Amino acid sequence: MTQESLGFVKLEWTCPKCGSRNPGPEKACLGCGAPPPQDVQFPQPGPQTLIKDEKEIAQAKAGPDIHCAFCGARNLAGTETCIQCGADLKEGKRRETGQVVGAFQIGPVKQVACSSCGIMNPQTALRCASCGASLALEPTPVQAPVPPPVAKPMSRMTMVIIGLVVALCLFAAIAGIIFASRTEGQTAVVQNIQWTTTIPVLALQPVRYQDWRDEIPSDAALGTCREQVHHTQAEPAANANKVCGTPYTVDKGSGYAEVVQDCQYEVLADFCEYTVEEWRTISGVSLHGTDFSPAAPQPALEAGQRLGETQAEYLVVFQTPEGAYSYPLSDFEQYRRFEPGSEWILNINGFNQIVSIEPAR
Repeated sequence: MTQESLGFVKLEWTCPKCGSRNPGPEKACLGCGAPPPQDVQFPQPGPQTLIKDEKEIAQAKAGPDIHCAFCGARNLAGTETCIQCGADLKEGKRRETGQVVGAFQIGPVKQVACSSCGIMNPQTALRCASCGASLALEPTPVQAPVPPPVAKPMSRMTMVIIGLVVALCLFAAIAGIIFASRTEGQTAVVQNIQWTTTIPVLALQPVRYQDWRDEIPSDAALGTCREQVHHTQAEPAANANKVCGTPYTVDKGSGYAEVVQDCQYEVLADFCEYTVEEWRTISGVSLHGTDFSPAAPQPALEAGQRLGETQAEYLVVFQTPEGAYSYPLSDFEQYRRFEPGSEWILNINGFNQIVSIEPAR
């Protein structure tokens, strides 16, 4: 993101001694002649237009003013000796710069009433056009903070009920964990075994995707394209939209502020639909058996078809005094251990699920 300058505006400061408003570049109060203290604030006076005078623009760019270390007088940037007491300004303190004053204000200027004669004047005027009185802005009243509401203490009965609910929830959670982790060993006999093999039948099918145009495979059939924002960058580009934020003012330390805006460029590119031919499953054929010799099905293929990868699943059914249990497997070496009629110990949890299996001794 880049910062662009739109120009400069004049700030103002209010004399803490007499309350007069003064243009930002003024080094002494126009009402009483007092110099501005180092900690005086420089707000925007209201809606403004950019400065056109080249001399003022050069003054705004010159750098921050410097306060004399001996008398406190405010001097222009580049001044070597104080304009008031003649002291060397090497020990002086420069005004801070770079603070964001606020959003750049444009639009109609609000009218304010003179506190002396009541005549309406533009908000940006420093003195009343009728009586010449200073148009010092009324300070915004600061409301006393409202103390937060004090929470009423819970009654003893409410605390007892909450405690019981928490205790019951905790007891239920612990009981569930204990119930699920408790296992019971049952003697079981392998009643039957079964294997199932499945092989998918594949065919080339048109598949639609979306991607940036320069990422689309060369053999794809191109569909509809539309421009979208591909990425943003700080530098201009041939096919890009310039997007800028709200202009705001930055204090230059000289009684002026620079109006800037943060901008970036949204680079556009074609985002397109395209179609490619891919091998996709159109059907599947399965075989079943009850031995230890699983075989893959061999379906007849039509033109343009091929077989996919064979998948196998295994199932062992145990018989116990409590009933039958099914035990699915995906590993053939594990499956071949369970000879029909062989005895095993099944560890069953509280949810009637097989946790582990071990040979009976």
